Amino acid sequence: MSTEAELNPTSYIQHHLTHMTMSIGEGSFWVLHVDTLVMSLILGVISLGFIWMVVRKATSGVPGKTQAFVELLIEFIDDQVKNTFHGNRHAFVAPAALTIFVWVLLLNSMDFLPVDIMAWIYEHLFGLHNWRGVPTADVNTTFALALSIWMLTIYFSIKVKGFGGWIKELFCAPFGKNPILWPFNLLLNLIEYISKPLSHSLRLFGNMYAGEIIFMLLGMWAATGIAGTIFGAVLGVGWAIFHILIVVLHAFIFMILAVVYLSMAHESH
Repeated sequence: MSTEAELNPTSYIQHHLTHMTMSIGEGSFWVLHVDTLVMSLILGVISLGFIWMVVRKATSGVPGKTQAFVELLIEFIDDQVKNTFHGNRHAFVAPAALTIFVWVLLLNSMDFLPVDIMAWIYEHLFGLHNWRGVPTADVNTTFALALSIWMLTIYFSIKVKGFGGWIKELFCAPFGKNPILWPFNLLLNLIEYISKPLSHSLRLFGNMYAGEIIFMLLGMWAATGIAGTIFGAVLGVGWAIFHILIVVLHAFIFMILAVVYLSMAHESH
């Protein structure tokens, strides 16, 4: 990024908000956000690899600090699932909740890395001019995660109730089985099915995107001189400390909503 771009607020923000993309096919409107896909994959492997490594080295004696931390994390997630999901949580829901929480937490945590330093590393060490390092600040990531959970809820609804039972629930709940009420039941259920992935994804995306923008605005203080650099650094540290709560909280909210939706899929009206 040139010095002029750094001193221009519009160019500065546009540079940091531009994805590295790849089109699928000539003239196709399908575009892959390569940075989002690569960062999500790397962090997913790290999260699963970390838990696997700790579990593999776990001992029945006095646990080390890392093992104790992972055990507390697993117990915390299991308790949250137990309070929400009343079926056999260990078969799928609890492991899925743990995976979602750890993965989303790592995706969110990329927002703590200094945006200008990371941009310099991406460009000068890897030759990547446009590279966004916070996957959950991309609505494609959060919507893909929410849509995956949404499809799981449909799968478990059909598995638990049968296809006929699922269709019957769409037309007969919540207002009753009278045929006159079928259109209203179906409309309400369709609205519920559509709103779940939208609200689930946009909540996480909105908070992480806003956090990324605030870090950029604070970083622009450095262009105003020494006083601006100091002032921006102080505000940046304060926002980073507060952002810890946001990062953890929204990873937890995303996870607990996934558990709630899966629990609803196992229940009948």
